[in-house]
Amino acid sequence: MISKGDFIKISYTAKLEDGTVIDTTDEKIAREYGIYNENTRYGDIYVVVGEGLVVKGLDEDFIGKEVGYKGKVVVPPEKAFGKYDPENKDVYSITKFRERPEVGQRVRIGNKIGTVERIIGRRVIVDFNHPLAGKTIIFEYEIKEKLEKPEDKLKALFKIHTGVDVLNVKIEDKKAIVEVTTDSYLNQIFLIGRYRVVNDAFRFLDLEEISIVENFKKDIIEEIKEIKESQSE
Repeated sequence: MISKGDFIKISYTAKLEDGTVIDTTDEKIAREYGIYNENTRYGDIYVVVGEGLVVKGLDEDFIGKEVGYKGKVVVPPEKAFGKYDPENKDVYSITKFRERPEVGQRVRIGNKIGTVERIIGRRVIVDFNHPLAGKTIIFEYEIKEKLEKPEDKLKALFKIHTGVDVLNVKIEDKKAIVEVTTDSYLNQIFLIGRYRVVNDAFRFLDLEEISIVENFKKDIIEEIKEIKESQSE
């Protein structure tokens, strides 16, 4: 059975109580319900149970299930995106924004992200509640796989934190050698996320050293040259 700390692969579709689909790992469903995003990578995702990689209510529901389980869980606001706080808003001068904001636009103010609720003259009211705060979320999900090999778990951590599919992982004498494509180093998310990977790998796996090795291919090198030349023009 699934327990805290297990690495699992899942698929899911999330809905509101009225049946509105708000998120899914299935590209076909995303297109069908008009929520497809070309910047989103669809497909099964990896989760480390109990680590907060998905909302708390869904995370908790994995425990005690078995691989192959298909079902749904109704997650209340306090275990999803929080209760709605009507006081969690602020008013800003329109001069605070580089470009004129629009109602419904997501904006960053300092280290906070919110939604423009209203614009009154030169005042902008920003709601800092999560867009789904106060909503009950229904998750329909399937547990596809439970990872057992440390190599597979390390690959999963790279996918979770960087979105990158590593080429190869070799573990010997508590040392892991991870092979990635050169273009990974052009990816800002990879450069930041790899430190989260290493941190989690040392927590969950019996490792003492991790080496990340670039794999060079001629066509990739030519592509990098072209990018650098275009940037210098």
